[in-house]
This record gives sequence, structure tokens and C-alpha cells, in this order.
Amino acid sequence: MAVRAAKRMKMISEGIEPYPAELPVTTTIAHVRDEYSELEPGTELDTVVGIAGRVMLLRTSGKLFFATLQDGPGNRIQVMLSQKVVGEDAMARFKADVDLGDHIFINGHVGTSRRGELSIFAHEWQMAAKALRPLPKTYTKEDGEEAGLSEENRVRMRHLDLIMRPAARDMIRVRSEVMKSLRANFDDRGYVEIETPTLQPIHGGAAARPFTTHINAYDEDLYLRIATELYLKRAVVGGVDRVFEIGKNFRNEGADSTHSPEFTALEAYQAYGTYDTMAELTRDLVQKAAIAAFGSTTVTLADGTDYDLGGEWTELDLYTSLSEALGEEIRVDTPREVLEKIADQHDISVPPYAVAGKIVEDLWEELVGDKLWAPTFLRDFPVDTSPLTRAHRTKPGLTEKWDLYIRGVETATAYSELADPVIQRERLVAQSLAAADGDPEAMQLDEDFIQAMEQGFPPAGGMGMGIDRLLTALTGLGIRETIAFPFVKRR
Repeated sequence: MAVRAAKRMKMISEGIEPYPAELPVTTTIAHVRDEYSELEPGTELDTVVGIAGRVMLLRTSGKLFFATLQDGPGNRIQVMLSQKVVGEDAMARFKADVDLGDHIFINGHVGTSRRGELSIFAHEWQMAAKALRPLPKTYTKEDGEEAGLSEENRVRMRHLDLIMRPAARDMIRVRSEVMKSLRANFDDRGYVEIETPTLQPIHGGAAARPFTTHINAYDEDLYLRIATELYLKRAVVGGVDRVFEIGKNFRNEGADSTHSPEFTALEAYQAYGTYDTMAELTRDLVQKAAIAAFGSTTVTLADGTDYDLGGEWTELDLYTSLSEALGEEIRVDTPREVLEKIADQHDISVPPYAVAGKIVEDLWEELVGDKLWAPTFLRDFPVDTSPLTRAHRTKPGLTEKWDLYIRGVETATAYSELADPVIQRERLVAQSLAAADGDPEAMQLDEDFIQAMEQGFPPAGGMGMGIDRLLTALTGLGIRETIAFPFVKRR
């Protein structure tokens, strides 16, 4: 870094700007490669272009210098500088000033080397941005594996990861294609996208631990939202019959390969829909997103295996599938003490505030969920864990709720929404009591939301899906790999 800083100072002292505001760039590396990829070896065209890129390879010996430039998306091209063409002074400056990682501008004509490598034969060059830090070193191990940035450094210094690793740049493109597909699909179905508050006076819409903050202007404690549900439902009350939002949620619950404290969530609500309506919607959203990003509903995961997201998806009943896994019948009215004993037999800890339904769900996750592979809708959850969900029309004690599992990871959830404001109040009061009893994930009573419900909330289906989880499902990567700049603990 000291050597590079000295080069910067030397350039400035010589009247050379190491960070010019503008350069006569006329085209891109990608365009040159597309336009002239079929040239015969040894060809030199009259076509003159101005290109810029980051120096990734460099050879400065003799009277012919070679450099490989890389653009943002990762396209590369060779540039050749001949002392006969650019002059002795320009060659000396290039050798003295240019390092790996610098951005440079090249003006020259298009051609190919004797070996057939598409190249730009430089007429002149200029520094575009002097890099004061060197690029990380990479090498090939004896077994052929490419070694470079550690996993931790890839996350902490994503800018370096994007420079050095094509897979990191591909992830940015895949995520962008998925997001465009989701929004286009909703648009085709007549949904309206809105934005709801991130700062909220009451945390609700999900069972999760919130982050707390404080607003000085009002001298009040606030929460970073854990879900967008309660505000989107108010929009439905107001007449926005098909509504969705894609935005950031925040949950103070730790971080691992499937959880991020800051994550992107999708929620959608459709008046006069049900959880069956939302199942069809969700399947179509995921399948079309796969096609948009990869060209097929069969995707290739990070480990090289293929995964099929096409066709209809499996459906499982929560209590039936758990009973089969245990070899004994578990019902919605199975006493809590019986469930607690079964959990103890399978080394599953049960907090004192856990309701019976939560124990059932934890047992299912351990005995069934982790073994699922194909996309599966797990249906019909207990009332005591689903306070915002409509009671099942034919199964007492259950609600019309499903969770979607892809490769054993919960990716989305949907309800036939509870519309009765009296029952909704009773359930949120019960949640508040659970919070007072020590449950850190219980919701609070939101009086403004209840008042909106009392205005008349039509029958509706609602769905929520983690965008980062969707990307892990499509790629087989960990959640941090799917987020451009994931939150990590400071060094």
C-alpha cells in the first residue's frame, strides 16, 4: 500500500490525475467480445474503441506489454501496448504506475493476437482509478481447487468477492432476475405494490423477537418491523383487494445458514382468496422465478445436483405426518404433558411458556421436516400457534394455514385470514398474556389494527415468503451468499 500511495503522489506531482472525472469510453468489453468473437488469428481491424476495466493480469517486459482488463460483470479482454505505437514515455509510465487492481482506459483498434486471442491494440492509455490496496492472492491447489478469499472474508469484504469470484457476480444477477419475475407475476395478476412503515409502535404480524429503538421527536420506544402483515391487511380493509410488498424485516434472533437478522420478505394478500388460492400463487411465483433466473424449473444446486421445482407439489397434514413418524396418534387435543414427554424422549427442550401446538411443531421439524426433499406444503396448524389465521372449516382446533418446505427448509407460509375482529381481539389478548408470561416471540395487542378489522375485513388469503430463503432454495447456497451485503458481527 505504501508503494501504491507513493505512485499516486508521483502522478499528482507530474500533473496526472489518478482519478479523472471523465474518460472517452465508447463501448464495453462485453460488446467488443460479442461483436468480434469470430475474428481469425492475426487479424487487425481499423475499428477504434475506447474501453475501460480493472487490471487482472499484467505482463510488462520487453517492448510489448500485455494486460487483461475486467469489467463489472466479469467480462475480460486482453490489451496490448507496443512501444512503437504508444511511445517510450507512455510505456515507461505504464510500467511505473500501473498495478493489478487499477482501473485503466485504453484507446486502440480491435484485433486478435497470433494465437487468436481477441485483443485491443492500444494507441494510448490513461489511469482511470488508482487502487491503493492490492487484490487478494489466489492460487490453484494440488487437487485443482481454486483457493482465494476465505468464506468469512467473502462475506465481510463483498466488494472483493465480487471482483474475484464469478459465482458472487452471478448471484447478484440471479437475485435481480428473481425479483423482476416476482413483480411481473404480481402485476399480471392485478396486484398493487405498496410500502408500509419500517418503524412501528407495536410489533406484530409474526412470532418473533423484535429490535427496539427510540424516536427522540416523540420520546417513544419503537420497533423495527418483524412483518408487514398488519399494515397490508389495513390496506385490504381500505379497498386494495390485491396487495403485496417486498421489503426489509428485522428479527433479533441470531444468525446462521438459514437465518439473517435483516432479511427481505414478500407478503401478499388477496381479498376473497383462501390458503388454497395462495398455494397456487406461491407455486407459480417460485416456478416462474426459476425459469427467469435459470431457464427451467429444474435448477442446478451449488453441490452440482439437480433439483426439480416443476409440476404439482406434495401436500402433508401436520398431525397425520407427525403421527406416522412417531408410530402413535397425535391429535390437536393431545395433552401438553404427553407432548412434553415425547419431546423429552427425542431430546427436544420445551420452554415453560411453550403451548401444546408449539411442541407439536418442534416435534414435526425434528422428525419429519428435516427429512423432506421435494417441495411440500405442510397444512392445517393448531390455533394456539396461529393467532392471525381463520379456524379450519372442517377440523376443530386447527386453522387453515400451510408452510412451504423446499429441501427441508421452511420457505413460505400462508393463511386463510382471520376476519372476525372479536376473535382476533381475543387471540391478540392471549398473545399479550403469553408475552407477559415470558414468551419473547409473542405478539402485542394492536388496537389500531383491531379498529381497522372492525371496519370490515373481507375473506382473504395471505402469504409471506422470505426472498433470501427462496434464493437458497433455488441455488443451494447459504443465506449469506444470497444477500449482497449480509450483516455480520464486527471484528
